[in-house]
Amino acid sequence: MHLTQPLALLTAALDLQRPFSSPSAAGITFTLRHEHAQSPSGRVVFSDVPSSSSLLQHSYTLSTRTIKTARPQSIDAFHRARRRAQNIPWETPEVEAPDPNSRSTLLTLAKMTNNAYLQPNETGWYELGDDWTVGYPFGWEPDQDGFRGHVFVSADNATVVLSIKGTSMGVLGGGGPTTKKDKQNDNLLFSCCCARVDWTWTTVCGCYGGGWKCDAECVEASLQDDTLFYPIATNLYSNLTYMYPHANIWLTGHSLGGALASLLGSTFGSPTISFESPGDALPASRLHLPLPPSLSHITHIFHTADPIAMGTCTGVLSSCALAGYALESRCHLGVKVVYDSVGELGWAVDIRTHGIVAVIEKLLSKPWTELGGKTDFGPDGTPAIECYSWEFASASASANSSAIVRR
Repeated sequence: MHLTQPLALLTAALDLQRPFSSPSAAGITFTLRHEHAQSPSGRVVFSDVPSSSSLLQHSYTLSTRTIKTARPQSIDAFHRARRRAQNIPWETPEVEAPDPNSRSTLLTLAKMTNNAYLQPNETGWYELGDDWTVGYPFGWEPDQDGFRGHVFVSADNATVVLSIKGTSMGVLGGGGPTTKKDKQNDNLLFSCCCARVDWTWTTVCGCYGGGWKCDAECVEASLQDDTLFYPIATNLYSNLTYMYPHANIWLTGHSLGGALASLLGSTFGSPTISFESPGDALPASRLHLPLPPSLSHITHIFHTADPIAMGTCTGVLSSCALAGYALESRCHLGVKVVYDSVGELGWAVDIRTHGIVAVIEKLLSKPWTELGGKTDFGPDGTPAIECYSWEFASASASANSSAIVRR
């Protein structure tokens, strides 16, 4: 979610403390090649940046590291396994990936996600300087109201970065034509049961069964709609691999965009850096994504004052619910880097700390160690109880059937 109001409460910055691995001596330099947006029919539309454009005169460098990832041997086999709930064989190649131990690299990726929300003349747009590719708006026309982002390509076509826009929340100062579809995707992906918070809510699918019962198969089927962002994102990724068949693709995004980047990273084995994402393990399960043996190529960056990433923006009186969002998932895929902004800096838990501007200006502007901050680093190994009060069953199961499970 992109919050454009000033974040006066935020007063500190951070750096990563523990190295993931030794970064490569030389980074990779990128220039902007393509824009992408979703048409009303759900088709992903690419637009080349004109060769005469001044945008191609700028470039920037990201530090890299070598990692071992996991990707399906065949994407067709992956989707067959999704339908049949089967395991599949995985390849484990070594690839170059963005180095999350480099604060400047994280800052670069965070600015890429920020500018996906804005037009160049809007307040909050980052002028990136001569070493950056300056993007310009796309998908802001009235008939382009869905999936948005930027595509960056290295000079040798060997590496592609896909940056995905998150939620534009009009209630809190953002907005725009994508707000309605952003909210629909949020409430389908991250709610327990079709955004059923209480009796006053209009659900986003017909799976609520009364009381605290929910039809699990119905929820899973609702996530298969081709107009939702995950299917559109996989289509976009396939287009990129067609255009750059030998390229290494990296993924990044903020909030909803970060979760989509992570789901794509799980699907295709691409190195992923996600900022302030809601818990993405629940939607991955409901999408029946076969998970690889390791998800260490996916890194979630967030801090403890953000109730959305922490999974605490719940309940009928929460800021999320008051804005109409049921963001109830908690667990993240892959590796998490959590900055204790509450314990170390004394921040209050506040939805206004969720915005990507807070990450850029207050978490990445200076080394975290200058403030003596401590960071929780590692796999998301603390099991969170997802939707503990709900009972999930198929429509054909009886009320006392063993098919009722806790999620």
